[in-house]
Amino acid sequence: MTDQDPMSVFRYALKSSESQRQYPGRFKVVLDYLGLKGTIEDQAAEFAKRVRKDPKWLQESFMRFIVYQKQRVNRKEISEGTIGNYYKAVKLFCEMNFDQPIINWKRIARGLPRARKFALDRIPRIEEIRKLCEYPDRRIKPIVYIMISSGIRVGAFDYLQWKYITPITNSKGEVMAAKIIVYPGDPIEEYYTFCSPEAYKELKSWIDYRMECGEKI
Repeated sequence: MTDQDPMSVFRYALKSSESQRQYPGRFKVVLDYLGLKGTIEDQAAEFAKRVRKDPKWLQESFMRFIVYQKQRVNRKEISEGTIGNYYKAVKLFCEMNFDQPIINWKRIARGLPRARKFALDRIPRIEEIRKLCEYPDRRIKPIVYIMISSGIRVGAFDYLQWKYITPITNSKGEVMAAKIIVYPGDPIEEYYTFCSPEAYKELKSWIDYRMECGEKI
């Protein structure tokens, strides 16, 4: 990690797997907006070089970026909170690569829209769930059942393995529920949840099908 590789210094501050996945992508959105070329490492190096030479360029450019994103919010293309995520990524990059506050971050933050503390999502209706499960792909039903029953997020499927799902049975050997370890191995993000026996049954049916086709699970 050196001044010649500011992206590695930035990544050093990203502790959780979700942060490691999300922050670079958010930062790259800003780098692309600024017209910087090359890989994200090339863009970050050029960005750091310009900021050191002219901090005012960063402040003016970043404010224009935020104004543009607020217009996208008005067009319902993104949510208010997304702008705050871009702000956090750029601020963290600068904090990790410069010894002193390079610009007035409070001034930038004044223009950020207030993010909603709640989502506009709603619980799917029974008929909508049934309609989803009618889709002619046998993977859909276990995905829908597991997400509705356990409450895990879409990103959790990237880490989900069969060994992290444990059925819970009663004295008769009947499956009453299943325990799911989510984000396994992550010291911060890992937690466990449960799913219904119906959800476990659908997921096991999918796993059994894959094994019957010769796949080693």
